[in-house]
This record gives sequence, structure tokens and C-alpha cells, in this order.
Amino acid sequence: MNRTRSFTALGLATALSAASLAIAGAAHAQAPATVLKASAKALPGDVRVARTQGSVTIDWPSAEGERAQLALSLDPGKPLIEAISVAGKTVLGGIDPAGVVTVGTRDLKEGWTVFFDNPRTRPFESFPLTLARSDISVRAEGGYTKVIVGGAAAGPFSGTYEFTIYPGSRLVRAAMVMSTKRPATAYTFDAGLSTATSSALPWRAIAFTGLSDTVVRAEGEASRKPAISPKVRARMIVAEGNAGGSLGIVPPPHQFYYPLDYANNDNSAWYGSDYRNLAGRTSFGVRQTLEGDRRYVPWVNAPPGTMQDMGVFLLPDAGDTASVTKAALAYTRGDRFKALDGHRTFTSHYHVEHTEAFLNTARFQQSTGVPDGLESPDFVKRFKAMNVEIVHLAELHLGREALDRAGDRLTLLKTMHAETERLSDDKLLLLPGEEPNVQLGGHWISFFPKPVYWTLDRKDGQPFVETDPKLGKIYHVGSQEDVLKLMQDEKGLMWTAHPRIKGSYGFPDKHKDTPFFKSDRFLGGAWKNMPSDYSLPRLGTRVLDTLDDMNNWAAKPSERKFAPGEVDVFQISRDSELYAHMNINYLRLDGPLPRYSDGWQSVLDALRGGRFFTTTGEVLIPEFTIGGAKSGEEAAFGRNSVVRAKIEWTFPLAFAEVVSGDGKKVYRDRIDLTGAAPFGARTIEKRINLSGRKWARIEVWDVATNGAYTPPVFLKGK
Repeated sequence: MNRTRSFTALGLATALSAASLAIAGAAHAQAPATVLKASAKALPGDVRVARTQGSVTIDWPSAEGERAQLALSLDPGKPLIEAISVAGKTVLGGIDPAGVVTVGTRDLKEGWTVFFDNPRTRPFESFPLTLARSDISVRAEGGYTKVIVGGAAAGPFSGTYEFTIYPGSRLVRAAMVMSTKRPATAYTFDAGLSTATSSALPWRAIAFTGLSDTVVRAEGEASRKPAISPKVRARMIVAEGNAGGSLGIVPPPHQFYYPLDYANNDNSAWYGSDYRNLAGRTSFGVRQTLEGDRRYVPWVNAPPGTMQDMGVFLLPDAGDTASVTKAALAYTRGDRFKALDGHRTFTSHYHVEHTEAFLNTARFQQSTGVPDGLESPDFVKRFKAMNVEIVHLAELHLGREALDRAGDRLTLLKTMHAETERLSDDKLLLLPGEEPNVQLGGHWISFFPKPVYWTLDRKDGQPFVETDPKLGKIYHVGSQEDVLKLMQDEKGLMWTAHPRIKGSYGFPDKHKDTPFFKSDRFLGGAWKNMPSDYSLPRLGTRVLDTLDDMNNWAAKPSERKFAPGEVDVFQISRDSELYAHMNINYLRLDGPLPRYSDGWQSVLDALRGGRFFTTTGEVLIPEFTIGGAKSGEEAAFGRNSVVRAKIEWTFPLAFAEVVSGDGKKVYRDRIDLTGAAPFGARTIEKRINLSGRKWARIEVWDVATNGAYTPPVFLKGK
């Protein structure tokens, strides 16, 4: 959204007086005399602006045959949000934006691209949002409309408070858009709505879906009790209006949650009086955990001068909590990944440690069969409920003492192979895998097309491979050369886990010239949204940049690299907030799901061939070609190369980018996608000058910073 056209501006010409200061009792009290400046051009998408003496109303088409309204008071002595309405009926009104920004300090020993940091263990301070309401402007940004309220601040942060309207949708994005000059800042934010504790309640109940999957309500005065932070399903909290209808506060499903090792359900909402710094206010909203999983809790980056867009969505609805929750979950497809013809959903990098739990539980129960309680693990149920069809584990990611307590290396592998086979069926293919982190440098993932037995520390004089009468071949690796030969012999793949961060800080760059990296057995690096920075319109730029660099390094076809998504979380329970931390890969695989007993070479072939796309789930790219070639294939590039992509989406779209490289530089051609209603499908077609380029790919992003990207199409060799 880099092209901004200003069609309408509301400048608040103010006249301060002693009388107005006495009435308001605040330094920002004003007697506004607002002048409306309107262009002759209409706002895009039939958005209309109407002004009365004391307010301005934004009216827009919110659904087929329906319009919604956002009315803002121009009197700073009154609540900013006069009313949020659907079809002329007020759902909620007489409320103010509420926010808390918690400011800590980043350890910059490894720069801003960091996970192993804990600002929670150093001094930090929380600041409430203050809103001077110095001016209000309404303008078009692409196909959407922004309402910008000036004078926002929270401690060292300052900027504006912005509402964004999306024609065709009831969604309203409400965001603190602020920057700080403070060095080395890491932060979290909480966002919601509030009213003065002394005022009449503007809602009849605050409600949410609890972990028992039933709606919990705090009715009337019960919602005014001292603030609490419950655990919620669907990442949202709701106010039910006094006259009917409801308003949900919904965070961006993936961007809002900074990375953690555990996908815990961390009390991500609040309601009640005097929440944190909001003294004298009764409020409700969504919040970011300060403590996280109490391991590494990195919070969010705020490099000095960057404009941090701390946004959530307001979703008004004519029905009750169940109705607005259903409407919100439609944007994440019910927290499921849609089935696509010709594709299978694949996900990787899970430290559920089922193998260790199985062996230890069996030992404690003195059982020889499946231990009680592990017949159908929670993680299996969660994957099936989300339509995740192929899961590649990263087992045995424990300390040596814990592994030795569970069993020797070959016993661990035998158990992992047996259990992944037992838990696989025609709905879920559960596959063995490890993050072995030996011999190569950095952290890496191993993946074989069938069960393989191998040890990690080949001794002097020990053969590379030997035959066991029960297990068959057993490989022993003690060098980079051994690892590469193992992968070649068994047709396996390896790739960098979390490149350029965590235990892979500096990798794959440090081994880009090694034979194993240049081999076609080294797939590349895996993608995840880590670290968090809300000034960026894309997630996971760390890995997308690595993907581009790796393909600029490639000197021949066998060296081409890819970046499938990874999730990299530990144990998963029925209460885990898994979807927020998830991404998924759609592999181009025809026919039924591979059977475990037949092996899964086709899965590795799809990855190695670049026959997939990766997404957070909301944006899909089921078809993509450049010059008729699909991702992973080759095409002749020229001055008028045709890029074509079929896309589907739930949230309103923001932009697409065609990304290409010439072996040295990376180029970006942006396509504005604003203005389309949510829940749509279309085909993008654009002619791009790809002369001199070696590869090209596409990304698509929506207004919640959900997105999808493809592997590259490569220049056809001479």
C-alpha cells in the first residue's frame, strides 16, 4: 500500500479556553470547530463520509445488501467511538480505544534477528495508550479507507491511532501505529476497548469461548469486577451489546503471536476494571503474554524509527457471541487447512517427543504394549482436526541424559519407526524425523523416504555401514562426508532448521561452499515467522531473504534450494493455541495419501522438485506459472515473461510481489491487491521483465499479514 491518495480530510481546528479546561479536567480538552475538506472524488468501494456538528460517520458496504457504520465523536471530552453499527443498528457505542505497551530492552549481541533473548528478565515498564485526538483525517489507501486519529502515545512510543475500513467486509482494523527513538527496544502490546468505570456499561455482557468449548459470560456488573485474563479459544473476546448484536476483538491470527517453543494457550484476553495501567477504566481486549512459556521469550522487535503497526480487528455482528465467533473463525477456515485438489498438506519440525514418552511410560507401567494414555495422543487428534495430512517429526531433541534414560540410540529409532507407523492411517501419515545437529554445523533436519537406522558419532575404525540381523542396515556418521553419503545412499534430504537464527545463527551462509550444501540432497532452509517486527508487511522475511540468497548462490541446477515451512514447537495438547504458530505446505501430490508401509518417496520428491507452496492458511496459491512453467520447473525468461497465479483468500488482500534474482541482486515487482472483498478467488496475470534473471517466484499477503509464497521457477539452461 505504498500509493496513498488523500480524498477526504477532517482537520480539527481547536480553540482552547479556560472554561473547556475546567469542564474536561485534562490538558487535551478542546472545543472543536471541525472543518471537513472533501475531494470531489468518492472514496473507493462506495465508502461514504458524513459529518454532523459533533461527529463524523464512515459508512461502507459490509456485505451483500448491507452497510456498516463507524461514528467517531469530534468532542475530545466524549468517548471517541460514538457507535459501531450494522445495517443502521448500533452494536456498541460510547467507548474508547484501550491499549497497553510494555517496553523492555533487547540484547543486541546477535542483532535484531534473535530468538534466544529474554527481555522479561530485565527491567521493563508498561504504558497505557493516551490519545490526544489532535486531528482526524480520512483518506484512501489503495482500495481501502483509513481514518487516522492524531496524538497517540504510550511511553516512548508516539504516532497515531488508525481505523481501516474494507469494503465488502464488516472488519475494521484498529491499530496503534507508533514509533520510538529508544534504542534496543523489545515490546509487547495489549489492545481493546474501554469505558470509564463510573459510566454506565455500554454492553450487557463480556463473553468468550473457554477451553471447555462453551461460551462463558460475565453479565452486567460482573464485567466490571477487577480485571482477569482468561484462557480463550479462537483468540478473541466479545462484547454483547445492550440492544442486541455483538462486537468481537480479533487479533491477526499469526502475526500477533511472537514465536515461542511451546504453543501454549497463554491467557490471551482480558476484561474487567483497572486492567494493568488502565486505572479508572472498565475494558476488554486481547493481550500478549509477558511470560510466554518461561523459556526464551523474545517479545517483538522495535528498531528505532520503525513504524510499529500494533493492530487488531473489530468485528461487529448482528447476533450473539456464538454468531460473531463463527464469523471470525471463517477467516481462518475454522482453524483448518482447506483441502485442495491435487495437493496434500505437509508440515515439519515438531518436538512432541512421543518416542521418549512411550519408552518411559512403558517402563513405569511395566507394559509391553502401548502404554495407557498414549493410544491416541493429543497431537494426532489436533493434526487430524486441522486437516494436516503429512507430519514430519523432529524427535529425540532432548539432552543426552534424557535420551539415555529412555533407551539406547537404536531402541529409540526402532520405537519411533514403530510408533509413527502405528499412528499413521488413511487420514494422517506420521513420519519419523530428527533435528540431529551433528557434523554439518548449525542446526539441521533429516528426512528419509523410509525408516533408516543411523548413529551420530562414528568411532575410529567403525565401518560406515554394517548389517544387523534384526534391524538390517545401520549407518554410522562421523563427518560431513559421511552425512552426505548417507543421504545419497538412502535418497534422503537435509536442510537448515531456522536459518540465520537460534542454533543456526550464521548458517547456511557459513557452509554454502561445502560439497554437502551444494549437493541436491541439501534442500535449503525452513520458513517460520521469527522474529516478530510489526513494521513489516510480510512474515518470516529472515527465511524469504535466505531463500533468495541461496538461489543467487546456485551455480548449477543441482544447487537450487527451497524453503518449506516449519513450525518448530514442542509438546502439543488439546488446549494448545496451535493454529497461531502454524504454517502449512501444500505438496503437489496426486492420488491417495501414501501408505507408511510403501514408503513416502513421493513426499521427498515433491519437496526436492519445488512442487509445493507454503502458506499460513488464509491465502492459497493453488496454481502458479511463469512462462507456462510451474514452481521448481524451468522457463525461458524475457522482457515480457507472463506471471500467472490463481489465488484464494479469506481476509481482504494487501499485495502480491513477484520476486526474482540475477545471481547477485534481488528484484521485487509489487501488485496492488487492495479493494477486493474478503472470501474471494481470482487469477493474477502480469507481464514482468525477467531478462537476465536466474529465478523468479511469487508472494501474496493480506491485511492481517497472513501470506503464501511459492518456490522459484528457474531460467531454462542453454
